Amino acid sequence: MDRKELKNKYKETIQPMGIYQIRNMTSGKVFLGSSMNLHGIINRNRFQLKAGLHTNQLMQRDFLEVGEANFAFEILDTLKPPQHGNGDCAEELETLEQLWLDRLRPQIEKGYNHG
Repeated sequence: MDRKELKNKYKETIQPMGIYQIRNMTSGKVFLGSSMNLHGIINRNRFQLKAGLHTNQLMQRDFLEVGEANFAFEILDTLKPPQHGNGDCAEELETLEQLWLDRLRPQIEKGYNHG
């Protein structure tokens, strides 16, 4: 398989979507989020934290202070893709994220989410 075929195959592969958390194992604080591509968002967050470029300054400060080994990047819940066609799962994903936000309540004192 040549490079173009591999690239097309990757584009056609359905990526897992759902809810993830970044957990500071030292303090117990968590950042909760959702994505249509869980592996991609986790890789992006890890890269940004390592590079010192993450937009969540509180989590970035803690990451630099305690180090990567004390942070866990975890998938909490996944959504199954629609069986027929490329249905939009954004609304379902938003509802699932809200359920997890209500459950974990990762606001400032307990986590890194704002508001």
